[in-house]
Amino acid sequence: MSDPIRTCVVAEDEALLRESLLAQLRTAWPALQVVAECEDGASALEAIAEHRPDVAFLDIRMPGLTGLEVAAGAAEASPSTQVVFVTAYNQYAVDAFERGAIDYLLKPIAPDRLAATVQRLQARTGNLDAATLAALVERLGPARRADDAPPPLTWLTAMAGRETRLVLVDDVAYFRADNKYTTVMTAEGEALLRTPIKELLERLDPAMFKQIHRSTIVNLKAVAGVVRDESGRGTVRLKNRPETLAVSQPFMTLFRHM
Repeated sequence: MSDPIRTCVVAEDEALLRESLLAQLRTAWPALQVVAECEDGASALEAIAEHRPDVAFLDIRMPGLTGLEVAAGAAEASPSTQVVFVTAYNQYAVDAFERGAIDYLLKPIAPDRLAATVQRLQARTGNLDAATLAALVERLGPARRADDAPPPLTWLTAMAGRETRLVLVDDVAYFRADNKYTTVMTAEGEALLRTPIKELLERLDPAMFKQIHRSTIVNLKAVAGVVRDESGRGTVRLKNRPETLAVSQPFMTLFRHM
C-alpha cells in the first residue's frame, strides 16, 4: 500500500538545525513535501492551521509558543496532523513522551532513529487527542526553560518621542510588532522598543505573556475578557485600554479556560 502521508511542517528556531533536519528528511522520506519551514511557535501554529499537513516536526523550545503548546493548538486546528517532537530534553522529559506514546527525536538526530520514526508515521494515521497533549504540557511545564536561561524580564527601556522611559513589564498591556521594532502599550500610552518581537518573546514570562497573533503578545493580567466569533477567531478586551485585540483562530485554544 502506498504511503498516505504527503505533506509536513517543520518548526525549528535554529537555522542550522532546521536545515539539517530538512536534509535528513529528504533522504529518509523523499516523497514528503515540506509545505512550511518555521522558526517560531506562532508561525508554526498558523502554518499548521493553514496547510493542515499530514505531519509536523516541532522543536520543543521555540520563542513564544513552545512545541508542546503548538501541538496542543494543532490538535484543534488540524486534528489529523501527526506530531513528532524534536528535543534536547533530559531523560525525565523523554520518559514523559514515551508514557504518552508520542513520537520524538533527540538532538542530534541519528539517521536510524529518524528512519524508525518515518516508518511509524507511514504505518498509522491520526494525531493524539487534545487531552493527552494538554496533560503533557502540564507535566513538562517546569522543564520548558533551560536551567541556565536568564530570568524573565521585569522592566524595559523604551522610547517615547525623545524621552527614554523605564517600563515595568507588569504594567504592559500588550506588545505589537512594528517592522524591526516593537510597540509597548501601557495604560498611560505607547512607547517603542528597539527589540524585535521574536527576541522579546524569549525573555518574557511564558506563564503571563501569550502570543495571540503573529504580531501581538498580550499580558494576561491586562485581559478583561475574550470573545469567540462564528469563524473561530477571537477578540480580547483589555482592562485599561479602550482598543480590542484580534486573536488568530489557531491561538484561541490558549484561552480555552478563560
